[in-house]
Amino acid sequence: MGNGVVALGFSIVAIPVLQRLQQAGLTEAIRWPAETASTVRDALGDDSGSESAGSWLAHHWPHCSAVLAVGACGLVTRLIAPLLQDKLSDPAVLVIDPLGRTVIPLLGGHAAGGEQLSQEVAALLGAQAVLSSSSVQGQLGLDAFGKAWGWRRGSGDWSQLMQELARGRRPVLEQEAGLDLWRQLAATEALERLDTGDNGLVISPQLGPGCRWHPPCLWLGIGCERDTSLSLLERLVDQTLAAHGLAKEAVAGLASIDRKGDEPALLQLAERRSWPLRLFTASDLAAVEVPHPSAVVAREMGTASVAEAAALRAAPSDPVGAHELAVTKTIGRAEAGERGAATLAIARSTHQWAPHRGELHLIGSGPGRLDLLSGDARQALARATVWVGYGLYLDLLEPLRRADQLRRDGRLTEERARCAEALALAQAGLRVGLISSGDSGIYGMAGLALELWLQQPHDDRPRFEVHPGLSALQLAAARAGAPLMHDFCTISLSDRLTPWAVIERRLQAAAAGDFVVALYNPRSLGRDWQLQRAVELLLQGRPGSTPVVLARQLGRPEEQVSLHCLGDLPVEQVDMLTLVLIGNSSSYSRDGRMVTPRGYPGAELA
Repeated sequence: MGNGVVALGFSIVAIPVLQRLQQAGLTEAIRWPAETASTVRDALGDDSGSESAGSWLAHHWPHCSAVLAVGACGLVTRLIAPLLQDKLSDPAVLVIDPLGRTVIPLLGGHAAGGEQLSQEVAALLGAQAVLSSSSVQGQLGLDAFGKAWGWRRGSGDWSQLMQELARGRRPVLEQEAGLDLWRQLAATEALERLDTGDNGLVISPQLGPGCRWHPPCLWLGIGCERDTSLSLLERLVDQTLAAHGLAKEAVAGLASIDRKGDEPALLQLAERRSWPLRLFTASDLAAVEVPHPSAVVAREMGTASVAEAAALRAAPSDPVGAHELAVTKTIGRAEAGERGAATLAIARSTHQWAPHRGELHLIGSGPGRLDLLSGDARQALARATVWVGYGLYLDLLEPLRRADQLRRDGRLTEERARCAEALALAQAGLRVGLISSGDSGIYGMAGLALELWLQQPHDDRPRFEVHPGLSALQLAAARAGAPLMHDFCTISLSDRLTPWAVIERRLQAAAAGDFVVALYNPRSLGRDWQLQRAVELLLQGRPGSTPVVLARQLGRPEEQVSLHCLGDLPVEQVDMLTLVLIGNSSSYSRDGRMVTPRGYPGAELA
């Protein structure tokens, strides 16, 4: 994950915590305790322990986004004191006790994102985040919350705004761009009581009074001569934005014709400003209607417009198709010491778009009990701004959801719609958790979500990550004893997406191969005969005495696990909340436990 996060420890006791942070990819640089410097250097090729903690931190301080310090609060406070400047430029500082039980956002809880990061680190370590700000009361940090929604913070007296909020005054709220789903958060209830005043909260691409958040909804279309100077492009962009009262923080990216994909100044501008560059073919741009087409440009480039057409082509339409040119073609010419010329146009959309900032996390929630949720999944849940999933699964995770995290419930049979919504939110620049029960990659949402993700152009793909969870198969096996000691397979009996003829062939193959078989989706009101047919097919390859586990509502208060025989399986007791685990020909049950030997009779055991 990186993102400029650095970590340091002050004693050998801190090493296990530092190792967990490193293994999770949470840090870009780590300073190990000095007394272990030689060991770390030999094992990892890292000599950070040879540098004093103060010097190491002073080196990283101007460039890092957060510091994770494993040690005492007093020690860390004295260490950072000479480095402090102001709340807008200082990184977040988190203090973790050496045993990894508590995480304290000591500095930059709001402005630098320390509270959010502390929640992620606490989830990773199985620790408790100790918060002391307004978020403890479930209030929204107005000076920090927009980052989670893909926005950039602009000008305003943010300190005064937060002080007024603490006194019970509510700011005037104006929003003219970007997602408004944040208004559904429980933490925004207090904002419904609005007071008048000059220092309001404004969500807009425009500059102006008040405290402003800027959604990514401006696209800069640029055309330029070959080898145009970077300084010319930067001046043209900055002056044009300022002249029209538009915030640079609201820029979603740059756009141009693909023939400019190797233009040095354009590439440098994109890198310096961290703006993605989208390139379009001449035919793509020629299809866009623009106010100022040029016959000269058409002869040279194969399209009558580059700047205006590229800006409009890059700007996504909102649900009703609205986007427009906020600034028509503007020409910039070389000044002393510069080369070339350039054109700039700016398109504006009410629909925000920032896939390069977004993240789509496929989270396996396990069987439902929070203590069976993996640390990796907990961290992803803590990181996500929006949770998308089937209502029952979200209910089970509800104790972990914060007031600043939005829940989006879906219906059981609307998997594709849930995937599409989650992907769209991630493309808008949000961190999204798409939640499945069990393991997201086993009959879960990961495959469908990945297919939709792969259908997107490369520039439109947010970060995609799958976080494994405990599958019902594993928990059922653990409850029953040791039934998976030999080869096994899983088969879903749902023929909603798979023809029954295919399912039958798989059952026959499992019977012929003598696999231990786990049956998912075994029986429902509308599919009440398939399980009995599956039993008949499996009996062709194993005796009726073969042990079978029926595991229902695993990991939940209503959990029931029972042992039966394949020949007289009580099919009527099985429903969609049940997993059926059928042994192979060598499996047996004894004293309420089921076991599958590691080897077949006559085989030499290792």
